[in-house]
Amino acid sequence: MFRILGSRRSLCDGLTRRDLLHIGGLGGFGLSLSESLRLRQLQAASNPTSAGNFGKAKACILLFPYGSPSQHETFDPKPDAPVEIQGEMKAISTNVPGLEICDHLPRMAKVMNRVTVVRSMTHPYPLHGVAYATTGMPTYKPSLETRPRDPSHWPYIGSVVDYIAEHRPMTTKVDIPRNMGLPWMLGAKSDLSPLAGPYAAFLGQAHDPFWVDFEGQGTRVAPKLSDNQTKEVKDPFGGLTSEGKFVLPATGKLSPQLTLDRLYRRKSLLEQFDQSRQQLNRDSRVRTFDKYQDMAYSLLASTKLREALDISRESSALRDRYGMTLFGQSCLAARRLVEAGSKFVTVFWDSYEIFAGCAWDTHANHYPRMKEFLLPGADLALSGLILDLDERGLLDETLVLWISEHGRTPQIDSTPIGAGRHHWSRAYSIMMAGGGTPRGCVIGGTDAIGGEVKDNPVSPKDILATAFHLLGVDPNTLVNDQLGRPIPIAGDGIVRAELCSG
Repeated sequence: MFRILGSRRSLCDGLTRRDLLHIGGLGGFGLSLSESLRLRQLQAASNPTSAGNFGKAKACILLFPYGSPSQHETFDPKPDAPVEIQGEMKAISTNVPGLEICDHLPRMAKVMNRVTVVRSMTHPYPLHGVAYATTGMPTYKPSLETRPRDPSHWPYIGSVVDYIAEHRPMTTKVDIPRNMGLPWMLGAKSDLSPLAGPYAAFLGQAHDPFWVDFEGQGTRVAPKLSDNQTKEVKDPFGGLTSEGKFVLPATGKLSPQLTLDRLYRRKSLLEQFDQSRQQLNRDSRVRTFDKYQDMAYSLLASTKLREALDISRESSALRDRYGMTLFGQSCLAARRLVEAGSKFVTVFWDSYEIFAGCAWDTHANHYPRMKEFLLPGADLALSGLILDLDERGLLDETLVLWISEHGRTPQIDSTPIGAGRHHWSRAYSIMMAGGGTPRGCVIGGTDAIGGEVKDNPVSPKDILATAFHLLGVDPNTLVNDQLGRPIPIAGDGIVRAELCSG
């Protein structure tokens, strides 16, 4: 078991709170990116568990459809159930004998021999809980969802991967962020504040995902979220033009007025300031801040990240294969980032302009949204990503996760226009591919109406533990929280050997 421990007086990187405040004063010199990239020093080791394929995955692409898809209309249809359970959609056969999925996923039906479906996901919190699904935290409550910096949060899986990679012996210099987030900071483009979950918590903001931003317009009005919605929203997740592009945010790019020459002159001035400062404080822990400055300048001056985000370099045919939607093009950008060396890339299908009932949270207008908007985009993006990775020889070493907060109710609510399915966490489905997972496999099962797990229950923490294992991180690793208590990175999750046999 790998232990990353520290004292109660200091932060996880060995810096005291006074040190951190002192260093924070450098923000006046334009080092917001440097501040966000401040990383930590410690020894690290990793002990593989007994399950197979430890470290098979060199990278992970995590796809998160916020709001949670219905298991019935994705990977666990119930064609023999009553109409109030089965609904308007049917099941189709796939290229895996005996495996059926929703009939509105025809392209996915042709690649199911490359993926694993887990139909027996279960946990006790039918809530919007990105943080519960993607961190080791043991319990959850709704109020945490809009408080991303609440001290009770645990670190995001991508942040843990970044943190541990940084502290391993012989870690190579980073010229592209290990932990990336697309298409923008979660919740940043809706009428609600940014949402909790994809943050480093007590590991420190240096290990938050490096968020990009997107510039572009939607091309079609998305189906309404509810009966009383009056605003028409051209949601880019429903379609966008080829001119749309991913850009570095304000804290991660040079302003038009700041040329490279001026940047290096500013760096020289700052170095002189540091030399004077070091005469006042010889603490070696503080002097390590120099390398974080260098990393920030390296990212600002380098073109590698910008080139990886430039999806216009791909052919029109390949872009169409992913789907000309924001989710599809984000998946394409994720593949490019992995090729460029990023270790963990997260793609959110996020809310846009209107939060209530957003994205996959189909409490109302369920069937129009699923048929016209959600499933077509997911079908293209998922199948496009899996095929593209496989054809490039990258699938076996890239773990792809399609996970969400929970599932949706077996019983259809016919009250709202377009019907609805509500939150349900007792049984739901996720999908995994590559990175040491089996191909053409179904794990677990549910009852006749898709409401209860029938066999082989799997928790979100088990998925985290398994992902860590496949990425070469011992899921029993402990890190210290802000009070100095050792916390397991995957909570009570265990590695599922049946998901590590690819």
